[in-house]
Amino acid sequence: MNTREPSLALDVAALDSYLSDVIAGFRGPIGVRQFVHGQSNPTYLLETSHERYVLRRKPPGVLLPSAHAVDREFRVMRALLPTEVPVPRTLCYCDDSNVIGTAFYVMEYVEGRVFTDVLLESLLPDERTAIYAELNRVIAALHCVDPIRAGLGDFGKPGGYVARQVARWTKQYRASESRRIEAMEQLICWLPQHIPPEQPSRIAHGDYRLDNVIFHPREPRILAVIDWELATLGDPLADFVYHCMPWRLPPELAGPGIPTESDYVRAYCQCTGRPTLEHFDFYMAFGMFRLAAILQGVAARAAQGNASSAHAEEAGRRAQPMAEAAWAQAQLASERLA
Repeated sequence: MNTREPSLALDVAALDSYLSDVIAGFRGPIGVRQFVHGQSNPTYLLETSHERYVLRRKPPGVLLPSAHAVDREFRVMRALLPTEVPVPRTLCYCDDSNVIGTAFYVMEYVEGRVFTDVLLESLLPDERTAIYAELNRVIAALHCVDPIRAGLGDFGKPGGYVARQVARWTKQYRASESRRIEAMEQLICWLPQHIPPEQPSRIAHGDYRLDNVIFHPREPRILAVIDWELATLGDPLADFVYHCMPWRLPPELAGPGIPTESDYVRAYCQCTGRPTLEHFDFYMAFGMFRLAAILQGVAARAAQGNASSAHAEEAGRRAQPMAEAAWAQAQLASERLA
C-alpha cells in the first residue's frame, strides 16, 4: 500500500459524521491517508477499527472543463458490477461541497497487487505471461459489454467519438498551454483529417493500463479495474490501442514471458471476435496526443498548486516528448497510407 499523510487535507470529523449516516454498518472514528499513486482525482484510504474504504474526490481549485468527473466514475462502476468486468463495490456518492469541500464517492477497499513496472521484473516469465493475458481478457470483456443493457446507453454521445475526442483534448491542451509545442500544433491539424471509419460504440475506460488494475494477492486474476474518470461511450479500438502504448514507448516492452505487440493485438481480436485491427498507427498517434494533453494539464495543476501527486511537475515535463512521439506515429500512419 502506497500512502502518505494527505496534502489535500479533509475535514475528518465532517466526513465521519456523513459516512455514519449513509453507509450501513459504518462505525468511526476514521484515519485518513492519501494514496501517492495517481495524478488526477485525489484518492484516500479510510480506516476504521474494523473496515477499510477508499475515497475519491474532485480536487479543489480552478479545474479544466469536464475534468475530474467523480460522478461518472461512480456511475460506471456501479453499472458494471453485475458484468464480467471486475470493479470495486461503490458505497456512496456525495455532491455536497459542505462535507469535505468538493464532490466525492466512497467504495470498498480491494486488497491486492498493483504493478507499476510494465516489465514485471519481479515476476517469473510464466507469471508475466499470465498477467498480460488477464489484462487483455478484461479489456476485451469491457468492450463486449452492451452499453444499453448495462444502463449506460446515455453515458456518451452517439457517434463521432474520435472527432469529439480530438476536439476535446485540443481544447483541454489550449486551456492549460504554457508554451508552444510544435508537435502538438502538427497533430492538431493532422488528426481531424485522418480519422478512420467509425466503430460501434462501446464503454471505453479511457486510461486502462497495468497500474489501474488490482490483481489478486497471489493469482494472475484482476479483482478490480480502477480510475474510471475518463470513461465514456466511444471507439473500443481507440481505447485498446491507447492501452498498447507501452509497446511503443521507452523502456521497450519486451522480455521473457511478455507478449509481443502483434501477439497481444491478436489475442484481443480473438477475444472480441474481430478479424483484425486496422488503423493501428492512427489510433496510436491519437492516444499519445491525448496523453500529451493530459500531461500538460497535470503541469498546469502543479503550477496552480492543486495537483494531487508530488510527481505532478515531473509528469508535466513529459508533455513535449510525448507529443513528439505522437507526431512520429502520425507520420508512420501517413507513410502506410501513401
